[in-house]
Amino acid sequence: MSLFRQKHATTSLPMRAVALIAVLGFALAACGEAEIEPEEAAEETDEVEEADEVEEAEPEGDGPHVVVTTSILGDIVATLVGDDGRVDVIMPPGADPHGFQPSASDAAMMREADLVVANGLDLEENLVSALDAAEEEGVRVFTLADKLDPIDFDWDGPHSHGDDDHGYDDDDHGHDDDGHGHDDDGHGHDDDGHGHDDDGHGHDDDDHGHDDDGHGHDDDDHGHDDHDDHDHGPEDPHVWFDPVRMAEGVQMLAAELADVDTRLDATEWESRGEDYAAELMELDEEIAEILSAVPAGNRQLVTNHDALGYLAARYEFEVLATVIPGSSTQAEADAAGFAALIETVEDAGVTAVFAENTDSTTLADQLASEVIGRSDLEVEVVRIYTDALGEDGSGAETYPGLLRTTSTLIADALS
Repeated sequence: MSLFRQKHATTSLPMRAVALIAVLGFALAACGEAEIEPEEAAEETDEVEEADEVEEAEPEGDGPHVVVTTSILGDIVATLVGDDGRVDVIMPPGADPHGFQPSASDAAMMREADLVVANGLDLEENLVSALDAAEEEGVRVFTLADKLDPIDFDWDGPHSHGDDDHGYDDDDHGHDDDGHGHDDDGHGHDDDGHGHDDDGHGHDDDDHGHDDDGHGHDDDDHGHDDHDDHDHGPEDPHVWFDPVRMAEGVQMLAAELADVDTRLDATEWESRGEDYAAELMELDEEIAEILSAVPAGNRQLVTNHDALGYLAARYEFEVLATVIPGSSTQAEADAAGFAALIETVEDAGVTAVFAENTDSTTLADQLASEVIGRSDLEVEVVRIYTDALGEDGSGAETYPGLLRTTSTLIADALS
C-alpha cells in the first residue's frame, strides 16, 4: 500500500504542473491581446480622424468650376483662375465658334458649373439654346462682348462709333495723342486709371455691370437678337481684337469670379484682373508698333469673313471686303458677289487675302487665283488666327500670342 501511494504521488505532481503552466499560458496570451488591442484601436481612430480631416479640407481646395465656350476666352479665364479653380473649355483650338455644335455632355457640363462664360452677340450660334437652358436651371451665365461697347458691322471707319472711351481719334493709327489709342493716363483708361466706371470695375451702378436679371444679360437673354436664325445682330462679337476693350473685360471677368468663389478674397481677384489688364495695355502698344510697319496706302484688309473690324478700328485699317459676306463663317458666297469682289481687289491693288485657321481657304485661294489670272497683281493667301487659338507650336496658343502672331502676319504681308 505504501509503495502504491508513493508511486501515485510522484506521477500526479508533474501533471498538475503541466495543467498550471497551460492555465498561465492562456492567461498571459489573454493579457497580451488586451495590451495590443488599445494601440490598434487608437491607430484606427487616428486614421478615421485623418480621413475626416481630408474630407473637410477638399472643398477648400476646389475653387470655382468655370465652363467657357471659346478657346480664346478659355485662355483668358484660365489665366485669371490659375490653380485656384477648375476651368473647362468647350471649344478646342481651331474650332470655329460660328459653326461649332455642342454635344450633350457639353450642355450637361454647363448646367453643373458655378459660372459659364460666353462671348455672346451670337458668336456661338449653336450654343444659344444650351446657354439659355443652363441659365434657366439657375447657373450663372456671363456674356462679355455686349458689355464692351461693341461696334456695328456697318461702321464707316474709326470716327463713326462714338468710341471716345476706346481711343479712336485722329492720329495715324486711330489712336489718341500718345499714338496708341490711350487717353491722358497713357493706357486708354478713364479717370480712375482702368477705364472703369464709379464702382472700379468698369461696371454700371448695379452689381458688376449686370442688367436687371443679375447676370449681365439684356432683355433678349445673352444680348442675342432673334434666336431662330443664324445671322448676327448689328453688333460685332469679335471684341478680342481690341486689347484695350479686353483690358476692361478681364476685370469684369475677375469680378464675376469673385462672386462665385468662396475661398479667395475679392481683393485677390480684383488684383489679378488689374494685373492682366495692365499686360493687355502693354500688348496694345506692342501690336500698334508691329502694325505701324504697314504703309498708309496698304492698310486695306480683305478677309475670309468679317472678323477684323475691331483691329481695323483700333489701328486704323480698312476692311475693304470679305470673301464670305457678313460676320459669320456659316454664310455663303454668291456668284455675283464673288465677281464684284474680284473687281474690288483688282481696283484696290490688294496683294494679300487673309484666310483663317478656323475655316477652309478654298474661296480665298479661288479669289487669289482669279485676280492673278486677270491682272498683273501677285496676290498671296495668308492664313491668320482669328476666332480660335492655334495649335501648339503655332505661336497663337494663347490670347496674347494670337494677337501678336496675327498682327505680325498682317504686317509682313502688307509691308
